[in-house]
Amino acid sequence: MKFSKFLKLKIFFILVISPLFFNIPKTNAAEEIKITYSIFSRTIKINSLKTFAKEGKSTRKLKKILKATGSPDQDIRAVLNKDFEVPITIASKLVYSEIGNIFLTRLSSIIHPPRANDERTGMLALRASVIRGIIIGNGKINLIKFFEGYPTKTVILDVSALSKVMNKVESISELLTFFTNSPLEKIKTN
Repeated sequence: MKFSKFLKLKIFFILVISPLFFNIPKTNAAEEIKITYSIFSRTIKINSLKTFAKEGKSTRKLKKILKATGSPDQDIRAVLNKDFEVPITIASKLVYSEIGNIFLTRLSSIIHPPRANDERTGMLALRASVIRGIIIGNGKINLIKFFEGYPTKTVILDVSALSKVMNKVESISELLTFFTNSPLEKIKTN
């Protein structure tokens, strides 16, 4: 009886003290989005983007960036607040599927962690962001929740890579339509 109590105390002590010795990093959500274009960059705080999405209020810095898009504020807010209801099991199957890996690999050239040297790192961060974003949104995800779920403090958004993809918008919208219709039904039944 005393041995069991001593063992529990010892395990508790090890669990409390171990982070001090092993310096285990805490995983945080993204705090900022760094928008890069060639040699230029701007940083947006995710909290200011979240406030803009909910209330329409923006900081001076955010107003300049939003003005550069050429889109009305209400359109941008609609995009930021557009919820997609996806069960976590389906999202998991999708991001781990072969087509999901291809999609995430391509997207990792646009959205990636700082100092990411390979596509795989970006792909893993995107996968984590999707899963965590759905958890944050209780089964729903939007762009704000996606960024809140990103596993690094800073998210890099490469506008040069994005503009290359924007030339193929029709094929991407067709791909999204394909994903939201028949394959999800097949995944749900399997």
